[in-house]
Amino acid sequence: MTTSHPASLGKLGETPPEHEAKAADAQAGTAAAPDRQGQEQALNREPKWQPVYPGSGRLAGKVAIVTGGDSGIGRAVAALFAREGANVAIVYRQDSKDAQDTAAIVAQEGARAVTLQGDVGDPAFCQQAVDAVIDRFGRLDVLVNNAGEQHPAKDIRDITPEQLDATFRTNIFGMFHMVQAAVGQLGAGSAIINCTSVTMYKGAPQLLDYSATKGAITAFTRSLSQNLVDKGIRVNAVAPGPIWTPLNPQGGADPDKVRHFGEDTPMGRPGEPNEVAPAFLFLACADGSYMSGQVLHPNGGTVVNG
Repeated sequence: MTTSHPASLGKLGETPPEHEAKAADAQAGTAAAPDRQGQEQALNREPKWQPVYPGSGRLAGKVAIVTGGDSGIGRAVAALFAREGANVAIVYRQDSKDAQDTAAIVAQEGARAVTLQGDVGDPAFCQQAVDAVIDRFGRLDVLVNNAGEQHPAKDIRDITPEQLDATFRTNIFGMFHMVQAAVGQLGAGSAIINCTSVTMYKGAPQLLDYSATKGAITAFTRSLSQNLVDKGIRVNAVAPGPIWTPLNPQGGADPDKVRHFGEDTPMGRPGEPNEVAPAFLFLACADGSYMSGQVLHPNGGTVVNG
């Protein structure tokens, strides 16, 4: 079993004065945590996270939490949400420069950011993170459950009980904990968006535990949407295909597979985080007001059953 990290949040601190937005850093005790997600700053090719189009105020005045928000898809979502007017809380696990870089990106878009370091697998941390966001911004409108980890294994016997527990604790238990902490702060018109995966639909022979969690996430999304529809809270998911983020090249994948990552899609290439983020925006804003219990598929053209 993994051991939960201390859930206490450190004092919120201000960013340097050159940032008009008030990004802040709340530290939880994760100094000894393994690097399960990888770091954007260590990649040999930077993922494209930059929003493509000018903002139109679709999230003006809103507040969003993005777990796994320091890099990859999470960074792209945070940047796009900020461009559309939302203040963003960036929840991340591994201490690195990535989270502060993402907070600076949010600030450059004219929004405010708070960074919260801790383990979403720890329900006490999730509650304290939500409390910190409410204390800071006074409201919560969008919860993006994006945090995830994966550990490739060619043989199911190579998946240790510790790995199995860690993958489920981050990928699906963490979503339960975050929703439990946040749902009391979400009102009619709010949105919860979960990150599942194309592996839930087509399988992945070397990602058995990861794919299993993604199947659980899709079922959780559909069930939660029915559970919360009477409250006016929409619950949807995004199922990315192979996206160039730290998760894959630094997650223990075979180097040859990394070199040919995404080439088996109909488009013949991996996607970029900024090609996925608009799906999250659509589901977060009023454009998606008649959608709940649904999954969007930015996956390079792979046709899957809905």
